Amino acid sequence: MKVRFGIHFRLLAAGFAIIVVTTLILGIMGARISRQFVQTRFDDRIAFLTQQLALNAELGILIDDRDMLKRLTVNLLSEKDLAAVSVYDRSGQKLAESTRETAGSILFKEYPVILRETEEEIRAFAEQVHGIPTGENVIGRVRVAYSTRGIDQLIVTLRSRFVLLSIALVVLVGVVFYFLSHSLVAPVTNLAAAARRVAKGDMKFRADPGRLPETRELALAFNTMLDSLEQSRRAFEKVQEEMMRRNTLAEMGKFSLMIAHEVKNPLSVIKTSLDLLKKEEGLAENTMILYMEEEVRRMNRLIEDFLAFARPSRPVFRELEINDLLRGIVARFQMQHGNVPLDVSLKCLEEDCLIEGDPDLLTRAVDNILKNAFEANGEKGRIAVTLDRSGDRVSVEVKDNGGGISADAREKLYEPFFTTRSRGTGLGLAYVLQVVEAHGGHMKEGNHPEGGAVFRIELSAARSSRPA
Repeated sequence: MKVRFGIHFRLLAAGFAIIVVTTLILGIMGARISRQFVQTRFDDRIAFLTQQLALNAELGILIDDRDMLKRLTVNLLSEKDLAAVSVYDRSGQKLAESTRETAGSILFKEYPVILRETEEEIRAFAEQVHGIPTGENVIGRVRVAYSTRGIDQLIVTLRSRFVLLSIALVVLVGVVFYFLSHSLVAPVTNLAAAARRVAKGDMKFRADPGRLPETRELALAFNTMLDSLEQSRRAFEKVQEEMMRRNTLAEMGKFSLMIAHEVKNPLSVIKTSLDLLKKEEGLAENTMILYMEEEVRRMNRLIEDFLAFARPSRPVFRELEINDLLRGIVARFQMQHGNVPLDVSLKCLEEDCLIEGDPDLLTRAVDNILKNAFEANGEKGRIAVTLDRSGDRVSVEVKDNGGGISADAREKLYEPFFTTRSRGTGLGLAYVLQVVEAHGGHMKEGNHPEGGAVFRIELSAARSSRPA
């Protein structure tokens, strides 16, 4: 199985490799430069000491004062890192030497002892001392043996400290690089997590833009893409719902033809037969006959509701006075339910208000809303109808004191055949929406703070009735 490392790991690995390689190169070069520098300074120091010994030993070699030369070697041997100091004459005979035990590698440094007088002085002096030939001024040599142990220990100390410093530097830079790479990778990781969350169906989730300009731009582009997808999805769902609605209406239109011929006509025959039985047989007060008549009327209303929704009439527009239209609707509704404890109040406008609409369709639509309010109240209680106007918009509001509209029911309120009651077709509000949209209006629904449901029909006032 092939292992794939993420960006975070790759950045850390690359940064760590760069730091380690750079540290090693700098360490090796630094150690070499340090050793060369220290070695050069050490060699210069030993050379200087050797030169000073050669200068001081000149007189002792000339007069062959070995005690003096011995003191010079002993004094010089007090210097650190020196192992042995020797003085030789011209012929190579050792005149004085001092030694001590010293660990480490031993190196040697030699320097000639030169007579510094003039040629005449050398000639005069050489005839008296050691028989030095005229014209030659090298009268001996000095030799210094020294140990490199101090240098080696210094280099080891420098290397150990450099290693510790390098480790600390690697750790420090590694921590800094970790947080730096994390700040770079975290927005990408969050964006990937957001993509997975959206892929699981959470289309409302949006990625955090972050602080980095590049990742912020990427996250904003991602969110813009999600917004576009959400808008496209909603548009598609709306088109799909509209297509389903049109298909449903088309099928209902076909079915309504069959209902009209195969069901409504037999119901008319049954109703006519019941009327004849009541007259000829004297069964007007018969309970069974009354039940049969009630069921026939109920079935007939259901069929009429279905036919009205399945085969909507095209509105015939004309100017209507909305106050008079509502007064007539409420009066007929009260007359139909005069035997129940129901209070229907109507608040009209103080001035006349004209609208353009079909009186039959609007009457049936408002009557359906009143019927729903009546049933929501349990066929009793109070229904408030309020007419209002704002600019060129006219609204009809119907409020009941029932249980209100639940959140689940609100989403499907205007769908055909949806109902929360055991009886009914669920076509009342669907028909109301159909009529209102045919008039270029809008439907709004909600719950009143004091309890009960509120339905509002918004229509446009007629041009002749609009404020100047």
